Amino acid sequence: MIAENDKILVAVSGGKDSLSLLDILSERRKFLPISYELHAVHIITKDVPYEIDQEFLTKFCEQLDVHLHIIRTYAGIEEKPNKKPCFTCSWNRRKELFDFAQKNQFKKVAFGHHLDDAIETLLMNMVMHANISSIPPTLSMFDGNINVIRPLIYNTNAEMIEYARIKQFVSLKKECPYEDHTYRNKARQWINQFEKLNVQARINLFKSMSHIDSDYLPS
Repeated sequence: MIAENDKILVAVSGGKDSLSLLDILSERRKFLPISYELHAVHIITKDVPYEIDQEFLTKFCEQLDVHLHIIRTYAGIEEKPNKKPCFTCSWNRRKELFDFAQKNQFKKVAFGHHLDDAIETLLMNMVMHANISSIPPTLSMFDGNINVIRPLIYNTNAEMIEYARIKQFVSLKKECPYEDHTYRNKARQWINQFEKLNVQARINLFKSMSHIDSDYLPS
């Protein structure tokens, strides 16, 4: 996932997961037998009433000896009234992120998604889109010019909460008025119900994506 002389851009939203990811990757530079360059990026959308404590984030990155890039852009929500605001904003933020990565020769972009994010996405895609897919640990994009990596993908949300507690991280994220968690919250409720049937349900759902027996599935 990370190799010698990699130039890695960490997408930082200000939530516990992205702060933890940045902290972990920064700390591991001291112990791993490889060296890599680490940068953080935070995207501010001017036309969305959502912001974080930028001063805190700047100091946080300085303490980790990580250069922070701030990108200011527009979500363009009013230009696409027929699209859901959350979709439009997310799409534009990702576009800005990957454009910045390519222009500045970042070969790897790191996201703070964890195991719970992956299985929630799996269930949502199955139920809402009749599709078995999720968020992979690594993903090659733009003809191999950028690789998305998710170093926390094998960690549960509970583990990340505990890490943030030990480190005394305070989430900088504030709820966006456009954000819609309806489907994802439902997926979380399903997973919690599954765990009442089997305490390993969360882990088993994740492992199932690597154990697909196509002989016993409809063609």
